[in-house]
Amino acid sequence: MQSPRPVRILTVCTGNICRSPVAERLLQAGLDQVQPGSFEVRSAGTRAMVGEPIQPLSADIIRTYGGTPDGFAARQLTPAILKESDLVLTMTARHRGEVMQMDASLLKRTFTIREFARMLEVLEQRDVPSPTSDISAFWRELPGQAASVRHLALPKDASDNDVVDPYRGGQESYDQMMDELAPAILAVLRFARHRS
Repeated sequence: MQSPRPVRILTVCTGNICRSPVAERLLQAGLDQVQPGSFEVRSAGTRAMVGEPIQPLSADIIRTYGGTPDGFAARQLTPAILKESDLVLTMTARHRGEVMQMDASLLKRTFTIREFARMLEVLEQRDVPSPTSDISAFWRELPGQAASVRHLALPKDASDNDVVDPYRGGQESYDQMMDELAPAILAVLRFARHRS
């Protein structure tokens, strides 16, 4: 029997050299531990610095948390990349808007990563049933379930949906990025572990 294709998760930021590669590589490393081969995490930028490697401070963060920054090249977000994505996790509400402009059919599959993490916490409280055997089908349906509880996962402040852009900033900027990004990544991985 042919194994189902991996669930395709896309992370999106602006230049695709700081935030979205960190999310991509850390989600991939974590999901590979939970369910090897079931997920394919990639990233792209709305104004990508095409072909550039991950910024050194972001690469350090990826290594620190157990991922690898090797073999990365920034790429431009395109309708074709979006079309093949099951779940799109953006770094800011503005990026989410840009995805929607490119492909409005992704409305119920596109979230900021911090927003999606809060939605998963709501779904956890509602005790969403775990997948019986087909992890891929479960995760392809998950964005729709998350979208249905969006109203229960609103932030106190709209800026709480965004991850700060550390580009051209120092260590402090990258530390702030991780303070905002790490809890969201951990929430996704925790949900995946509970549902594996």
